[in-house]
Amino acid sequence: MTTQPKPVLMIVDVDPSGLQSTLPALNERYGKRFQVLHESYGQAALARLPEAGQVALVLACHELPDMTGLALLEQVADLAPGAKRVLLVNPNDNETVLTTVDQAEIDQSIRRWQPVEEHLLPALDMLLQAWETAANTRTQDICIVGYRWSRDSHTVKNFLSRNLVPYRWLEIEDRSEAHAMLSSAGLSSRRLPVVFFSAEDYLVQPDMDQLAKKVGLHQRAEQRFYDLVVVGGGPAGLSAAVYGASEGLDTLLIESETPGGQAGASAHIENYLGFPSGVSGNELTRRAVAQARRFGVEILTPQTATGLRLRGHYRLVQLANGDQVACHALLIATGVSYVQFSAEGMEKLTGAGIYYGAVITEAMSCQGHEVFILGGGNSAGQAAMYLSRFASHITMVTNTPNLADTMSHYLIEQIEDAGNIKVRTHSTIKAVQGEHHLEGLTILNKKTGESETLPAVALFIYIGARPRTQWLGDVLLRDGEDYLLTGPDLVGRRADMPQWQADRDPLFLESSVPGVFVAGDTRHGSVKRIASSVGEGAMAITLIHQYLANL
Repeated sequence: MTTQPKPVLMIVDVDPSGLQSTLPALNERYGKRFQVLHESYGQAALARLPEAGQVALVLACHELPDMTGLALLEQVADLAPGAKRVLLVNPNDNETVLTTVDQAEIDQSIRRWQPVEEHLLPALDMLLQAWETAANTRTQDICIVGYRWSRDSHTVKNFLSRNLVPYRWLEIEDRSEAHAMLSSAGLSSRRLPVVFFSAEDYLVQPDMDQLAKKVGLHQRAEQRFYDLVVVGGGPAGLSAAVYGASEGLDTLLIESETPGGQAGASAHIENYLGFPSGVSGNELTRRAVAQARRFGVEILTPQTATGLRLRGHYRLVQLANGDQVACHALLIATGVSYVQFSAEGMEKLTGAGIYYGAVITEAMSCQGHEVFILGGGNSAGQAAMYLSRFASHITMVTNTPNLADTMSHYLIEQIEDAGNIKVRTHSTIKAVQGEHHLEGLTILNKKTGESETLPAVALFIYIGARPRTQWLGDVLLRDGEDYLLTGPDLVGRRADMPQWQADRDPLFLESSVPGVFVAGDTRHGSVKRIASSVGEGAMAITLIHQYLANL
């Protein structure tokens, strides 16, 4: 495999005392993975960036001789799209400076003159890990060779991306390097995708189980019994796992696809507490998974729970691989899955230009093209804003009369200001066209009855979700839409709860079976927000302790 040049980490600072501690620390920590460059002047840094290669991060002091660090970082966004941008501010900088920093949407501001090892390097670790995932690069150099419009290639890319495994993507259609790699390995372009781990180590058209084992994901539990089993690795499940393990519970988390749930696929979350410049779902997931593992949570992914059995005080979770794990307390946080959209020609092109979520995975392939988004909620709005950095033009198609009915105000304002996003209300997709990949679609205006067929290379669908509760059979009570009933919704329904033998009402997040709790979007009456799911996951642990104390 071709050795790739190391990505660039640049520091722009003129202060000798600051550089005396910072520059050596950067070289020691990151020198093996990144090329660490230094400039003293903002203009010199800007002149060097276009020739520097792939830029991972620019760290700039706010007070530079020829310009402010903030002005420098604003220009970095155009010269090195995707590079993480960090501003070093002085301890005496006033609130006006800090507010301006937040408004500029740089990735992070860090106060100077603090111990580098305690404050600067941990922050850069997180940012560089996030950059590696988003940029599909890493010195391990996992490389996927495939066809651009292949459903199998999309599945592999999306699986690795959502599981926070960085990779490089080479399209066989226009990359001589891709042909050279196949030829060197004696492989044919008729059997793609191929995932290369080295020139001699590769998988041809792998299934997800093969790929999971190869990249080190765990699919079998190390034990047969746990204090707490959490089914679902979205915000609610990860929150519960972190709080449970940190409070001494032996905790197993089971995730059927990838950690983060639908929130993990969000391109940019701007209203989550503590992130004034916003945070990607990928980065939020990365932090949560790292935190869970630090507290000793055992994570199985991808692994699917297929059934629930009860045996006295024990709850037994059946897994797709035939294994079974038992626990004292079970938390169900399986969230929701995207509603599938039905239109003429849709099924055969799903994964080949038509995607549910997956905006981060496929954004680069939309460079310079016109793309469409079906849906008018927050997820659709976040996807539109992220894609606006890549696509030449975006059309949002929604059946609502206006976005205000379904979308947060801050997103509506951003869409109106974007310049390359158009919204078509009272509309839906009537049909899609294309033999091997999406080539066009027909939009129906439901108010006027008029149809229009337009060229298209990508359609991203966000039209709602349904709870993932089918695997539970009839063990737990649900509402008419299959959301799980908990706490107050079960009071007075003892006749419908044959498993409920306790001399008490269910706790707030407890289901119709004692010791089985529910948190997040899969719960009836939940608030469909990330912060709410995180809060429910934490609250569930308090209630689980109450339950365990009375066993």
